[in-house]
Amino acid sequence: MLFKRTNIEEKLSLATQKDGSGDRLLKEVYELLRKDTEKEERITQSLAGNSGQLYNEFIFDLLDTKRIYHLDQIKEICIDYRLRFLDSKYFKGELPQEAISKIKDLEKAHTIELKGFKIIAPSKLFRLEDKDDPLLFAPIGNDYFYLIHRWGNDLSPLRKVFAWPFKNISNLTSIVLLIAYLVTLLVPEGLFSKDNSTAEFWIIYFFMFKSIASVVIFYGFALGKNFNPAIWNSKYFNA
Repeated sequence: MLFKRTNIEEKLSLATQKDGSGDRLLKEVYELLRKDTEKEERITQSLAGNSGQLYNEFIFDLLDTKRIYHLDQIKEICIDYRLRFLDSKYFKGELPQEAISKIKDLEKAHTIELKGFKIIAPSKLFRLEDKDDPLLFAPIGNDYFYLIHRWGNDLSPLRKVFAWPFKNISNLTSIVLLIAYLVTLLVPEGLFSKDNSTAEFWIIYFFMFKSIASVVIFYGFALGKNFNPAIWNSKYFNA
């Protein structure tokens, strides 16, 4: 072949060597990486700590209004799905790099250092003191929070159904009454008496209700369980 093909990488390397910018570029890249690493370490420490900060000075014109939520809205969701809304320092799961990157992007855009992070997640993802989809928030002020990042898998569509009995005592009593009724229907006719009567059915039903209610009460007290409104923002395991 008459002419040799041009290797652009070699040409770039020669140009760098010619103007003596190789060492300078290396130092600049190193400095950028060092600053970025320091920033990530600061963010990680802030997520693991508790600054007690109630707001961050965002530039509101730069915020996505669809990602702003009031504490009452967060509370409602946590109660419906039996989730907790706690300081990020209690979170024992692994924060994805994408979440860190979004924090850095927000800090750069708003020229601030974000603090006071909060996370919505199931109880099992928190380190709770003894007494399936995290969402990372930063406080704006006046009980408003900005959603920074969501990761993990979506919640099961049945989670709200399973959490419904634990919203309050009325719901729990209703579900116990229903289960007792269904169990009573499974009792064979004539098991306790030759004559099938309405009175016998309701006696068995009352017995079943007391038995199931006793198990539920024992389970609740033994494991320190409580209703959703009492635990949504509690840092205690047995709240």
